[in-house]
Amino acid sequence: MLARRRNGETAKRRVCLLFSGSPSRRLSLVMATLFIATGCRQDMHDQPKYESLEATTFFPDGRASRPLVPGTVARGQLREDTHLYEGKVSGKPAETFPFRTDLKMIQRGQERHDIYCSPCHDRVGNGDGMVVRRGFRRPPSYHIDRLRQAAPGYFYDVITNGFGAMQDYAAQIPVRDRWAIVAYIRALQLSQNASLADVPEAEQRNLRAGEAKQ
Repeated sequence: MLARRRNGETAKRRVCLLFSGSPSRRLSLVMATLFIATGCRQDMHDQPKYESLEATTFFPDGRASRPLVPGTVARGQLREDTHLYEGKVSGKPAETFPFRTDLKMIQRGQERHDIYCSPCHDRVGNGDGMVVRRGFRRPPSYHIDRLRQAAPGYFYDVITNGFGAMQDYAAQIPVRDRWAIVAYIRALQLSQNASLADVPEAEQRNLRAGEAKQ
């Protein structure tokens, strides 16, 4: 017990002697201690590993990042539902939507359409968007007979894979948002080619009342 106490006191005297002296000497010792301490952990900060896309001589192709094994499917990316993910049923453009459409979905489609589609197609689908006015190739109007008769799956496929001068938007627009845009295109087509008979009865009465006041 007494020997341990003496050893402890001796160690304390050595530390005090080490840090005694002028302030500059004490500062130098502190800096040296910090430098040594950080140097001891450098191996953890600079581990012997390859970074993403780094070159290597270990593999014949010189790439440290290895390609996926053929047939690999990421979690949640199986995409067996061709109606939903490809817009096709039995290899043909789907005539229906893969899930129920409602007002909320159409409003979402309007928002996405105005962001991604209106620069070329304009906000009502006439093909007179801002980039077209500045010289870009004019796309066809949504309201021509060919596109009014096109299946919803056709529009989904064009958004996903592109068509003609139009690039694909698969990377920018998620699957359900593509369908939402298609639903909004259908609403635009109806709005530009609707008759009074397409208006709900209550709204028809309001329209007639407004005409009578005029």
